[in-house]
Amino acid sequence: QVQLVESGGGLVQAGGSLRLSCAGSGRTFSSYVMGWFRQAPGKEREFVAAISWNGGSTDYADSVKGRFTISRDNAKNTVYLQMDSLKPEDTAVYYCAADFPGLLRSRLAPHEVDYWGQGTQVTVSS
Repeated sequence: QVQLVESGGGLVQAGGSLRLSCAGSGRTFSSYVMGWFRQAPGKEREFVAAISWNGGSTDYADSVKGRFTISRDNAKNTVYLQMDSLKPEDTAVYYCAADFPGLLRSRLAPHEVDYWGQGTQVTVSS
């Protein structure tokens, strides 16, 4: 069982930056692929980024590639999403996700996620 708690969301102007954090419970945190998804009003939940158990592999949606960076600190049971050059279309609720096992072999899909966080709101004003 893994519990995930996101933090770091908020309101920012276009072009600004935010850093999301996701703290996981349990001693098996390092066994999971960790990812971020987002969901805007009226839209389906979509993949943003993912990272393998040891940080050796990462994957990004085309819409955020070059602007967002995912990282993890297994000693702190925490995964981060650094978001730079934010755009109004990045506005959404961002969810942390955990998938076992921790090998990032393909694009992480919502139905593959074993555990979800409660979400944190990110709003980018124009």
